[in-house]
Amino acid sequence: MKVTQEEPSLMLEGIHVVDFSQYLAGAGVTRMLAELGADITKVEIGPIGDGGRLLPVLKEQRSGFFIQHNRGKKSIALNWDRDEALNIARELVAEADIVLENFGTAETLRSRGLDYQSIKAHNPGVIYLSVSAFGRTGPWANKPGFDFIAQAASGLMHVTGSPDQPPGVVWTAIADNNAAVHGFAGLGYALFHREKTGQGQYLDLAMVDCMFHHHEIALQAWHLSDGEFVPGRMGQHHELVFPVGLFQGPQNFVAMLALDLQWENVCRAMDRLDWMTDPRYAEMSDRAKRRHELIPVIEEWMSTFDTDEALLEHLEEYRVPASPVLSPIDAIDHPHFVAREMVRWVEDPIHGSVPIPGFPWKFSTSTQLPDLVAPLLGEHNAEILKTKLGYTSEQIEQLQRSGVLLEGAT
Repeated sequence: MKVTQEEPSLMLEGIHVVDFSQYLAGAGVTRMLAELGADITKVEIGPIGDGGRLLPVLKEQRSGFFIQHNRGKKSIALNWDRDEALNIARELVAEADIVLENFGTAETLRSRGLDYQSIKAHNPGVIYLSVSAFGRTGPWANKPGFDFIAQAASGLMHVTGSPDQPPGVVWTAIADNNAAVHGFAGLGYALFHREKTGQGQYLDLAMVDCMFHHHEIALQAWHLSDGEFVPGRMGQHHELVFPVGLFQGPQNFVAMLALDLQWENVCRAMDRLDWMTDPRYAEMSDRAKRRHELIPVIEEWMSTFDTDEALLEHLEEYRVPASPVLSPIDAIDHPHFVAREMVRWVEDPIHGSVPIPGFPWKFSTSTQLPDLVAPLLGEHNAEILKTKLGYTSEQIEQLQRSGVLLEGAT
């Protein structure tokens, strides 16, 4: 492979994406593509556009949610009740490298000639990503769903929380965001495959599949234990491995995870060398079965420290994996999150400076991320039609007058 010493550019520079997605699972994919320099044409359906524009918190009718997940995209807002609008959408996808959608059913775009097979006929190298709650095949293919629904159907909700309580909910968009990361990764490999073979392809991504993929032991542990282990809500401490859980520290809860290779570290940190040779705690499974007698002993030892910080420093000295339980707001001024640039203050034309989570990938050739701004509704109508499709100013003015193109103040 030839290596050049040219000035580094953004990795996806020159890749044109036509993005029909809204809310988060699809918009999250193109959010990450934009950070790497992809040219994102965001096609919004009037009169409202992306439903994410309506999600809280809204201030001056501008959604902070929308700002975070749509920076760097160029918005063209179309009245899909008009044939001219659909023709514009078809023209855009005919030249796209990637097309992405996350509608509730495949029929939404198929009926408009914007499905993969229709686009592929004119653009055989296109990479087409469909993100949905349940996928485009199977008995639940047309079942509507969002993040919360995917958590329930995937088994995640069943194993979250305490055993004496109802199923727990993760009140961050874990299914949406996880599907977005899967989509982002899948597109990278699809682009690599096309680079080698010239072939485009269709990717069918389901939020439920992505969540179900997270069950690291549930299926095989149930099978290999002959059904003795049944996945369920474990609460603060893991049922099969110990010490793995939340312990009451001097001030707040402290998370600690020590597997077989870290058990000796725990014993040394607590000055309980006798536990290292005690047959009752010889195996990880033995410790898990006796967790209810060990938890109070560990928490009593933790209470001898003046602060959580002192306890955590001591555990770190002995290489015991542990952490405070932080809130998202704690990250804003936390030295580690600051050093990792995981809280970013980005500019918005309406709200000024707004904090969002940082970009998790740290590429050595792309150390500087681009300055990106979330678009107003239809903000780039004219620019997209001129630069992508060669429309004249007179044609664009006519489309605006006739209501094919739409614009909004936020």
